[in-house]
Amino acid sequence: METGWRVKIRHSTFVEYEGDAASSYNEVRMTPVDDHRQATLDTQLIVRPGTPVWTYRDYWGTDVSVFDVTGNHRTLSIEAVSRVDTSPVRPLARPLPWDVLRAVGGPVAELLRPTERTTVTCGEVGVSQTHGRDPHETAEAIAWAVHERVEYVPGATGVLTSAQEAWDQGKGVCQDMAHLTVALMRAAGLPARYVSGYIHPVADAAVGEAVAGQSHAWVEYWSGEWNALDPTNRSKVGETHVVVARGRDYADVPPLKGIYQGPPAGRQEVKVEVTRLA
Repeated sequence: METGWRVKIRHSTFVEYEGDAASSYNEVRMTPVDDHRQATLDTQLIVRPGTPVWTYRDYWGTDVSVFDVTGNHRTLSIEAVSRVDTSPVRPLARPLPWDVLRAVGGPVAELLRPTERTTVTCGEVGVSQTHGRDPHETAEAIAWAVHERVEYVPGATGVLTSAQEAWDQGKGVCQDMAHLTVALMRAAGLPARYVSGYIHPVADAAVGEAVAGQSHAWVEYWSGEWNALDPTNRSKVGETHVVVARGRDYADVPPLKGIYQGPPAGRQEVKVEVTRLA
């Protein structure tokens, strides 16, 4: 039986304010999920200035760490370190019929509805991919069509960019391709969700070598079970991918979200380091 990888991820965020911040209230989504596709062996979140950290699981199944820094501080450091066993690309099971998928109920039905970031006027592009195709073939056709439509250009868009804007300008980053793919899958009648996590940039990485990794976004669609595709890399999702969070769109999964009282500007540095351990 083919096995996946064991991966270590170190995600560091450093914030420096221009003056004293009097208080800071934060949510962190940097803990990889533990499910049938991957096993999170251990995880640690280190916050400086030191403060207690609480963890809960949100509606979408993501582990969220929350903490407050109430004293005056000029810097905030967050370091998340995890070890995860991933899985290779899984074979696809027979999909449910289209009429069943389009009438699905319960929480999955929420992932057929557009959100602000995934509302598009080009939905017919997704619908057109269903002609003569089953749900798996449609999902792949949509993801690869987005890959062809949107050129990967770092810095071309921001976190508030919508799927429609990415479609119109034809360039963006992984977040934009994931939003657009989710939008077109939903228009076609496929429940779809946005996935955030990490990706090892080297498909045949050497064991033990730490490299600069990437925060990444891709999609999962429902065909009777959840299946994953990576439109940015025009690939299926396997051992190089580590899932952290899932939701309707980016608004449900930001790695760091918070408010503080203090100077309006500051400097933020983010670094992701990944190491294949086995």
